Order: sequence, then structure tokens, then C-alpha cells
Amino acid sequence: MKAAQNFNILYILLVVCQIVLCNYSPLGPYITLSMLPAMILCLPLKNSNIMCMLIAFASALAVDWMSEGVLGLNVAALLPVALTRKTVIRIFLGEDLINRSEMFTFRKNGAVKISAAILTLYAIYLGIYIFLDGAGTRPLWFDLTRFGASLATNWLLALLITGILTPDDRK
Repeated sequence: MKAAQNFNILYILLVVCQIVLCNYSPLGPYITLSMLPAMILCLPLKNSNIMCMLIAFASALAVDWMSEGVLGLNVAALLPVALTRKTVIRIFLGEDLINRSEMFTFRKNGAVKISAAILTLYAIYLGIYIFLDGAGTRPLWFDLTRFGASLATNWLLALLITGILTPDDRK
């Protein structure tokens, strides 16, 4: 029970950090920082897809409402991430994690496999986010540059967030 409470508190604190990050640290037009896909990846596997999508909806709506200018932009980009989360885990981290409903760790699965899962979910998130944010008003080269720069920056941030939210199995 204590681990679940700690995860819930950490998750809520990271949503607040995402709101602060969106409000007070813009890195320019080429980089979009978001911790939300990494947080959705780290949700316990005992949660169903519908529960993950409800958590993603509430988290993204809170971020949209308290920081971003367009209400629903993060929601529209994060819901497909929550929907495909178990499939990405099944592909990159293995079926046995889902069958046993246990959390993945860097020690058991390795940084390469976790990075592949992170990059896949962030590619889904950023592809939808940048497409909807530009809405056909920006040239393709700008969107592709923004996608690449954001993917590289968010990958580093996601490794940190995943390290915080996954259990440390050395204890």
C-alpha cells in the first residue's frame, strides 16, 4: 500500500511540475517539453487501458487548463499514448511483464529497451501534438525540426522521469 501511495503522490507532484515547466520555462519555438508520456508509461500495469486513458485525460486536461493556451491539445496527444501503452510495453519489454502485472525497472529490462519504448510513445505524442498545434499553418521543415529537437530533449527528460517513477529493485 505504501508503494502505491508514494507513486500517487509522485505522479501528482510531477503533474504540478509539468504545469510549472509549461508556464515558466519556454525553450523557444523548436522545443516542446512534456513529462506526460513518460508518466503514462510508468503507470502500474494492473490498471486497465480505460483507467490509464482516464488518468491521461485528467492529467493532460489539468496541464492544458493551468498552463497551455489551447485547451485539449495535450489531451488529444496523450490519449493515443495511453491507448498504445500496453502494446508498446509488450513489444519492447516483453509479454511477461503484462501477464504478471509487475513494474519494469532499468536493472531488469535495460536502458536500451526502455529507451525504445519511451521514444515510440514520445513519437506518437509529439507527432499528434505538433500536427494539431501547427494546424497546417507552418511549413513541413519547421514541424520536422521541432519534432526532432523535441524528441531528443524529451528523451533525456523521460529517462529521468522513468527513473523516478519506477521502483528501485536494489533495496
